[in-house]
Amino acid sequence: MRGKETVRDMVLSLTVIGVVAAAIYVFGIPHDDGDKGKGVKTVDYRVEVDTARRAAPYPVAAPEKGSLPKGWRATSVTYQPGTTEDKGAAWHLGFLDQDQEYIAIEQSDGRPVPFIEDVTQQARETKAKQEIGGHEWVRYEGDKYDALVRREPGVTTVVTGTASYGQLAKMAAALKAEKAEKAEKTEKG
Repeated sequence: MRGKETVRDMVLSLTVIGVVAAAIYVFGIPHDDGDKGKGVKTVDYRVEVDTARRAAPYPVAAPEKGSLPKGWRATSVTYQPGTTEDKGAAWHLGFLDQDQEYIAIEQSDGRPVPFIEDVTQQARETKAKQEIGGHEWVRYEGDKYDALVRREPGVTTVVTGTASYGQLAKMAAALKAEKAEKAEKTEKG
């Protein structure tokens, strides 16, 4: 009878291993539920905005507090000082909207055409223009990103991403461009 017990024990052991493996799969391994952006960390960008506004040679654009729809969250922020005339000082602030679509504010005082091509991932200028907040923005269409672009003397501002033009316009309307005063501290005595 020893052979039947061995087969029965082996089947029971495999069943237990299968149950444990299924439990680990269901409860222990993260799965892609189609919720893009859920694992992306939110960043607080206020310190970086203040720092960039002091360092940048142009007014740095960022959304005013409370100006974005509920559910929008900042996910990335960088400022890089200009290294050459071609590659000017660059400001980046990335967001996910409530539908987990990407929207970024990009600014530079470098050469506009290569900058726009880079940050929009080769989006092409259209003839469509849109007035937002008293400023004229030009629409760009791309395979990956669409964009709203505003060129001014000394700075190019781009609102780009996977979001719709309506969402990009909401971001453009929320922007406030400021340059911080460079405070000179003098201590006496």
